[in-house]
Amino acid sequence: MRSMKVNLDKKSLSSYEIRIGYKIIDRVALIIAKNHKAGHYVMITDNSVGSIYAKQMMDSLKDVGLNINLIEFPAGESSKNINTVLDIVGKLLELGADRSTMLIALGGGVVGDMVGFIASIYMRGIPYIQIPTTLIGQVDSSIGGKTAIDLPYGKNLLGTFYQPRAVFADLIFLETLPEKEFNNGMAEIIKYGIIDDEKMFSLLEDNMDAVKSRDSALLLKLVENCCRIKKSIVEIDEKEQGLRRLLNFGHTLGHAIEAASKYTISHGEGVALGMIAAARISEKKKYLDTAQFKRIEEIILKAGLPGKIPCDFSADDIISRLAMDKKKKDDIIHFVLLKKIGMPFVNGGIDDKLISDVIEEMK
Repeated sequence: MRSMKVNLDKKSLSSYEIRIGYKIIDRVALIIAKNHKAGHYVMITDNSVGSIYAKQMMDSLKDVGLNINLIEFPAGESSKNINTVLDIVGKLLELGADRSTMLIALGGGVVGDMVGFIASIYMRGIPYIQIPTTLIGQVDSSIGGKTAIDLPYGKNLLGTFYQPRAVFADLIFLETLPEKEFNNGMAEIIKYGIIDDEKMFSLLEDNMDAVKSRDSALLLKLVENCCRIKKSIVEIDEKEQGLRRLLNFGHTLGHAIEAASKYTISHGEGVALGMIAAARISEKKKYLDTAQFKRIEEIILKAGLPGKIPCDFSADDIISRLAMDKKKKDDIIHFVLLKKIGMPFVNGGIDDKLISDVIEEMK
């Protein structure tokens, strides 16, 4: 098992360990029992993950003497809303959950975001642990304490910064991950290569077939590398005031595309399209050379992610969604653009016509 620490405020409980390994579920239970004591635990998962892993996880935690209950909710982005939050909170109250309770998020990004959000507001805050079961969760969303739910106006508009007490990434979960979900995670891995690590980007270019076949040694290396990149950025900028904004490469337009599709386009697919669009904008503004743009586009397609925006999507609709972007400042949408692979920067604002032109070119 590999371990790394996210070092945040030394005067608080914000710092925590990320542990990564293969077939570590039993050891995870022991670590929780030893290092994360609580009077009561509630595991929250969706019915998709729950049908495969809930019993094994619950049995493992009960075997080490934990008092634990289970709550499930319907899988999918469409559940990431206030109604699901209220339903889960009602079940927590029925179970007698109080400030001595610790929540355990077992699932992908939707589960992690929802459970973190609930933990941050339930009885003014209770602790939680992340056990991400998807690639996107293991390399990105479980780390950094961003919690949120969606509103009809857009994605992740109601949320908090609230750090978990621990993150456990077991690569065994990836073996049962549907291909589409695996590809969602690949979008985030590619993002990290683009914004921070050209060597990892080249590794992906040279070994994409092995990665797609889920070579465990390669995946361990990629997951660990992405976690190190994200933790180092979060340590410097926990609340996204500066450097952490670079992690949004591809996400600004990606979230708008997701929302415009009513979430029929997944997060990873939206980010993939957003990354191609951001790279194309960078090229058009003469920041990024064409050869590097082509490398970015090709690796995204090689990963099995989309490169085209559906023809029936209106550029005006997508741009109108940008107006709801929570990262805007003084009505200016700040895009993360590129000077080259490994050298991103936050642009002062992009003209709507250029965004519209790029969207139309990508259809």
